[in-house]
Amino acid sequence: FITIDCGSNEDYIDEETSIPYISDKGLIDTGIVKTVSSDSLANLQRYVKNLRSFPQGTRNCYTLRPEQGKNNNYLIRATFVYGNYDGENQIPVFNLHLGVNEWTTVNLTNAGPYGFYYDVIHVPLTDYIDVIGTAAFGKFHYQTQGRALTKIWGYDIGRNSSDISVRYPNDAYDRIWNPVLFDWIQITTDSTIYSKSSENPYNIPDVVLRTAAKTQNSSIPLSFSGSPPDSISKCYVYFHFAEIEKLKAGQQRELKINLNGERYLTESVKLDYLKPQTIVQNDPPVIEAIMDIKKLYNVTRNWQGDPCVPSKYSWDGLNCSDDNHPRIISRNLSSSNLTGEIATSFSNLKAIQSLDLSYNDLTGLLPEFLSELPNLNILNVSGNNLIGSVPEALLQKFRSGKLIMFKGLLTMAYYLDAFYAIVGENPDLCLSVPCKRKKKKEFVVPIVASSVAVVMVLLFIFSALVIYKRKRKGDMVTKSNFKSKNQQYSYSEVVSITSNFRTIIGGGGFGKVYLGKLKDETQVAVKLLSASSNQGHKEFRAEAQLLMIVHHRNLVSLVGYCDEGVKKALIYEYMANGNLLQNLSVTNTSVLTWNERIHIAVDAAHGLEYLHNGCKPPIIH
Repeated sequence: FITIDCGSNEDYIDEETSIPYISDKGLIDTGIVKTVSSDSLANLQRYVKNLRSFPQGTRNCYTLRPEQGKNNNYLIRATFVYGNYDGENQIPVFNLHLGVNEWTTVNLTNAGPYGFYYDVIHVPLTDYIDVIGTAAFGKFHYQTQGRALTKIWGYDIGRNSSDISVRYPNDAYDRIWNPVLFDWIQITTDSTIYSKSSENPYNIPDVVLRTAAKTQNSSIPLSFSGSPPDSISKCYVYFHFAEIEKLKAGQQRELKINLNGERYLTESVKLDYLKPQTIVQNDPPVIEAIMDIKKLYNVTRNWQGDPCVPSKYSWDGLNCSDDNHPRIISRNLSSSNLTGEIATSFSNLKAIQSLDLSYNDLTGLLPEFLSELPNLNILNVSGNNLIGSVPEALLQKFRSGKLIMFKGLLTMAYYLDAFYAIVGENPDLCLSVPCKRKKKKEFVVPIVASSVAVVMVLLFIFSALVIYKRKRKGDMVTKSNFKSKNQQYSYSEVVSITSNFRTIIGGGGFGKVYLGKLKDETQVAVKLLSASSNQGHKEFRAEAQLLMIVHHRNLVSLVGYCDEGVKKALIYEYMANGNLLQNLSVTNTSVLTWNERIHIAVDAAHGLEYLHNGCKPPIIH
């Protein structure tokens, strides 16, 4: 038995059934312990007097680990009593899940003072069983390899209705057999029906088999009726027959079973429990890996049950694939107070695409097994205390464009054929093998193509020129999410802003740049990503990451962006005076004065100073 008294502060043995109950204190991290009201305490059994309430969150889960492990039959019972524990006299309604499958909707409106219990027969494919409570919502249907069987009725035919139900210790599995007699003839015996052997694989209690019923005569059938919970569920009915009446020599009882007066079941009812199966939406090693990570780092989040399904109640801090077999594709453990080395359990997350371990207190080497994760393309390890060199295998993935590696506020990514490697907030982590240390403080490791240097200088010059038109408030770094802080535009809005891409003001390998105007008449420059440029997608991603954290009055600001499938665009503030090359050209009729040139140089220096000293970590272009 794993019998849990939710809300109890101690383990105990029930005096009536001799069943051992354990407290749920070590099984769940969430919830509040409550006691049913004094008006409801009378005649209640001990295990329903205390309870655990979950006022916060939409998903709360108990993980059970039976000693027998997977591939065994388990009877799981959940008992619920409201008892006006909150003094509100408002009976809650919520859904109950077994693993990834919806079990039932718990509604205690007509339960009476003793509540309801719900039974299900389950064969887990793993060594643990998840019982999950969620907020009520509509029915969801999942593609599963099998089904858990919800127990609707369990009747002891022939026992007086006034008798108490049969359960443990008479039933070794604590199945509940309720007495039913109807208008039948009761027959009983004191004989042993048969022993607990292969002849009785379901261990039907002797006390149940010793009671039976028969009709007044053979022409009157035994009629038994029941209503399934809904019209779409498939129901299985198991009849346990035993001949307990000594018949005359040569006589034998013959039974025919009729269904709804129309269909005869000519074969004997097979006393065989149908073995249900529950689909595991994430590979068991993946779930075990997450649980190992939780235990190793003492993470107190409510990580129980299947991480991905139901999708509405997936675990905090992760995203899953949107298919028939959801798998974890991103994991965000940023600022989670993780300490120690990066756990080897991460190596089991084979489908992971994005892993964020930033701003913790992780130490040790950056493990090479991260390079063996086949789908990993975003890795964030900034803000830790990692040491040594980045593994060469990771660098190779990075250089090939298969991996974006965060090592500070900027992204290590391809950008105009350049390799940005911002080493910050991991003071003892470097990119060279072996690690070469400098005597002075290392701000960053630059690996920059000349084309990038030109682009960065032009960005500074653009900002210096526009300052005569507009003074912008800035001088602060915004460490927020790109999508949440910069306005997102639809592609149709981009078409409207650019007047159907009427005026081209520039271009490059990424695509063309168009003049645009917002609704408030503000002019903007719209860089439209070319669908034919493979490198353009990398540039879009890298430039978006750059601009989302750089905010200074002498640097070009990102106004917004568009990201609709293959339709991608970046919207900048418009540099009305052109770039420095245009202003210094001999074909330019307007010659810059000496003072203007000094202002441009000083403003560009302010932009550089901001990158070197105002950003954390410092950025060297």
